[in-house]
Amino acid sequence: MIAKLVAATAAFLLLGAAAPQATRFPAPPRAALPVPPVPAAWTMPHAPFRITGNIYYVGTEGLSAYLIATPKGLILLDATMEANVPGIEANIRSLGFKLSDVKILLNSHAHFDHAGGLAMMKRDTGATLAAMRGDVWALENGRHDSDQNYRATFAPVKVDRVLKSGDTVSLGGVTLTAIATPGHTKGCTTWLMTTRTEWGMKRVIFPGSLTVAGSKLVGNRQYPGIAADFRRSFDRMAVLKADIVLPAHPELAGVTTRKGAELLQPGLLAKLVVGARGAFEQQWLKESAIAR
Repeated sequence: MIAKLVAATAAFLLLGAAAPQATRFPAPPRAALPVPPVPAAWTMPHAPFRITGNIYYVGTEGLSAYLIATPKGLILLDATMEANVPGIEANIRSLGFKLSDVKILLNSHAHFDHAGGLAMMKRDTGATLAAMRGDVWALENGRHDSDQNYRATFAPVKVDRVLKSGDTVSLGGVTLTAIATPGHTKGCTTWLMTTRTEWGMKRVIFPGSLTVAGSKLVGNRQYPGIAADFRRSFDRMAVLKADIVLPAHPELAGVTTRKGAELLQPGLLAKLVVGARGAFEQQWLKESAIAR
């Protein structure tokens, strides 16, 4: 089944190849941009639980962190914000695991609310970090790599393995495939895997974020190809298939509220893509009109 999943994503390899890096211009003065507000749910504790198969939820009420168990150790996808790391670590322990069981760290994208805790988590677990090439600079410099209407920094973290679209990460017989879906960030990543559930083998997708999230779509000096990347990613995501959708913000799929067969939402990904594409095009038209 995993082999079929890898084969099914082969068509995306060339599409996901890393584009040449744009010249990085000096960031606006820190005082010129506001600090983004942090919704209360992002730091609100949530009890850990098994979602299905070998996949566990260890994040907060509003920010996802997914733990994938294998016979050889654990894979953790996202560490959310640095302030949440102690709680995530407590969640991992309460499930009966040790922090040293975490062998691999993965990231959905290099924004402070999903990557801010990676440095602390890496230090505390001794795990290695694998990330898409487009986000390496942001992760290792601890700041967003795009012109945005807010400022955000986080603790820099060393990337141990640089990925390209179609690469796989394996541990203990479990394989995740990384698909580049840039736009939200230069290295925004969608992760695919299969897991044995109560309903048989199911395809799981951890979709890369598709929202504009305050980035400039027109005249973005740090990320001039942002609009084209978004559009390619919408097209790419629109043809992906999954039985279970586990996003970086859990409310988008009801991750913390749906139980049992309610988790099976094969049509949800397409719905999320349609909504995000519409919001993107509306924002792009607005910015294009202003730029004329």
